[in-house]
Amino acid sequence: MSVDLDSSEIHGAEAVEAVPAGTGPEAAEGLDTRTLSRSLFLRLADLAPDCPERLYVRDTLIELNLPLVRYAAARFRSRNEPMEDIVQVGTIGLIKAIDRFDPERGVEFPTFAMPTVVGEIKRFFRDTSWSVRVPRRLQELRLALTRAGDELAQELDRSPTVAELARCLGVSEEDVVEGLAVGNAYTASSLDSTPAEEDGDGPLAERLGYEDVALEGVEYRESLKPLLARLPARERRIIMLRFFANMTQSQIGEDIGISQMHVSRLLTRTLAQLRHGLTSEE
Repeated sequence: MSVDLDSSEIHGAEAVEAVPAGTGPEAAEGLDTRTLSRSLFLRLADLAPDCPERLYVRDTLIELNLPLVRYAAARFRSRNEPMEDIVQVGTIGLIKAIDRFDPERGVEFPTFAMPTVVGEIKRFFRDTSWSVRVPRRLQELRLALTRAGDELAQELDRSPTVAELARCLGVSEEDVVEGLAVGNAYTASSLDSTPAEEDGDGPLAERLGYEDVALEGVEYRESLKPLLARLPARERRIIMLRFFANMTQSQIGEDIGISQMHVSRLLTRTLAQLRHGLTSEE
C-alpha cells in the first residue's frame, strides 16, 4: 500500500505542503502513503475542531486511505451484497478510525484502522443479513451452536443432542432450543417462490393457509358464554350434560332426578331462550 518517493527530502510538514488545497490525494502521487498520512495526522491533531482547514485535511486522509477499505472489503466478495455497498460501509469504519487515531501512540494507522473497518463491515452483515431481526445474544448463540455442533459431530460421529450441546456450551437446554430455532429467521422464502420439483403445487402463497371449518363456531361459543352464565343452575347443567358430555335425555334425567319428559321440556325452553338471546344481540 505504499508508493516510492520521488524525492527523499520530502518529509513531515513538507509532505503536507506538497498537497495544494483542493487537489485531494491525487497530488500525493509519488509520495510515500504512510509518510504522508502520518504528516497529515500530525497536522490534523494541531487544528482546532472548527478550523476550515481541518475538514480538508480529514477528507484528504479519508481518500488517501480508501485502498485500505477496498482491501478489507475484498475479503467479503463472496457475500451476496454489491461490492460498492461493502466499500461504503467500510468507509464509515475508516472515518471512525481517523477520528479516533492518535499519532503520538506510535502505532501505524493501517494497523489501528483495519479492525475498525472490518468490524463495521461485519456489523453491517450481522444487522442486514437476517430476514427477521433477532437479538444479538441469539445471533451469537446460533454461531456458537454451529461451531459446537460441527466439533461434536466429528467427535461423536453423529449429530449431537440438545443436552450434549448444552453441556458443551455451558448453557441450558432451553437456550439451545431457542438458538436452534432462531436459525429459521436468517432467511425467508418469497410467497411467490415455487417448489424445486417440477410437479410442485404452485407458488408458496397458494399453498399457505386453509379454511378452518370450526372458525364460525368460535364466535357462537364466545357469544353463548354470557348467556349460559345467566341460566339457572339446573338448566345450565342440562345443557352441559347434553352438548358437552353427550348424554341422552334419559341419562340426564337419572343424573338430575327428574323424568326424561321433564328434561325434554326444560331443554326445549332453554334452547329457545339461548337462541333468542343470540338473535337479539345481533
